[in-house]
Amino acid sequence: MAMEIMEEEMKKMVLEDKDEAAEWVYKGEGAANLVLSYIGSSPSFVGKVLRIQKAPKNSIQSTTSSVLTDNEILLWKDFKDIVSSHSKEVVEQSYVLNVMLPLLGSEHVDVGKRVLVSSKFLEAIEDNINCQRPAWRVNAAKINTICDSALLISDHSVFPHGTRKGNPCISVEIKPKCGFLPSSKFIREQNSIKKSVTRFRMHQLLKLHQGEVMLLRSHCMIYMRISQISEYSPLDLYSGCIERIHAAVKALFTTPQNNFRIFLNGSLIFGGLGGGMNNTNFVDGDALENLLEGVIKADHGVRLPSFLKLIAETILKSGVLDRLLEAQKLDSIDIEGAIHAYYNILSQPCLICKGLGDCELSERYLYLHSIPLEKSIKIVRDYLIAATAKDCSLMISFRPRESGGPVSQYSTVDLESTNQSFDFKAYFIDLDMKSLKKMSYYYELDQKIALGYSVEI
Repeated sequence: MAMEIMEEEMKKMVLEDKDEAAEWVYKGEGAANLVLSYIGSSPSFVGKVLRIQKAPKNSIQSTTSSVLTDNEILLWKDFKDIVSSHSKEVVEQSYVLNVMLPLLGSEHVDVGKRVLVSSKFLEAIEDNINCQRPAWRVNAAKINTICDSALLISDHSVFPHGTRKGNPCISVEIKPKCGFLPSSKFIREQNSIKKSVTRFRMHQLLKLHQGEVMLLRSHCMIYMRISQISEYSPLDLYSGCIERIHAAVKALFTTPQNNFRIFLNGSLIFGGLGGGMNNTNFVDGDALENLLEGVIKADHGVRLPSFLKLIAETILKSGVLDRLLEAQKLDSIDIEGAIHAYYNILSQPCLICKGLGDCELSERYLYLHSIPLEKSIKIVRDYLIAATAKDCSLMISFRPRESGGPVSQYSTVDLESTNQSFDFKAYFIDLDMKSLKKMSYYYELDQKIALGYSVEI
């Protein structure tokens, strides 16, 4: 019923020509989508961003190629809106509405609205923004001009009614990553390091030593490069201990990579444009101190540390990461167990079992291949939902509160060191559904990460 209402709302909003395209500017992008900010005056779009689907550069664009496969329909059969979707855009919105929103809470998830877009509008967008995109992103993917709709969501780097003079908005975008260590009995002895070292830490070493790590996302080959290892530990961020959370935030700031960005009044002032070592676009600490002058009431040299402490205090007070961690823990048997359930769904001989030499583990895997199909479906579905939770971003926005001002509809947090109070809101973004066919890729990457770290130490 909810999706039917959204369909009716979509028909009322249409973006058609190049004049309308001129009112949208490049904000950023991920592997599968471009994000545009609105700079026009239409009340329907002010304070919104538009999320547009991309397509691999050398692919044949199609409106039907990304609709669910038969096995994916089997996987998501309990979610009618998802399996009945006629396009990728509808699938994605249905997934956020029916799967991620109940897990993470409506107060932290924005389902958005779909709007109709014409090919003329999308072609004009591509002409306007290609010069603003990182070159490697342009080489990898283009706008899918065959799509007939795009997703309109609130710009969570600002508050809905913009900023008043003297009352700016500052936002931080964090990729928290996986916040727990696996303990599955299906993890092979040679990979036992996974039980004591975070996935983030191990992956950092692989990225550093390979120079370029090839990642398969949405059929695009994307090259990620880092120049130094981050000291960030997701376990600290999720710990519930203010000292550890603060240490995690400082580590993210010190080595932001693609995991930490700061926006001032909706404009990026610190962090990268979408991954990679060579496309970072941030100011130094001294310049940040100057930009924070209107937000943090403190002397030069104290504002930035105070802001990082504000982020940590808000993460602790809001408890926003607690539900994310629970969603991540739907991955209860690790990819080394889930991959066997995946082959059960495909009704194919398990390629992983072919190369096993460990008799004890072989027996455990044989158990996985003897479970009912419904149980295999649940294991894989839960794993992919957890993969979304491990890969999403958290956007927290702050607005200084005026002394004696009206009661706020937003939650508030105090920064004792500056005697200030802030309105804040926290939203999860990039809650994309993961493709079933990526299971074998997840397994291969997991083995490469664990082996690479074990060899190095």
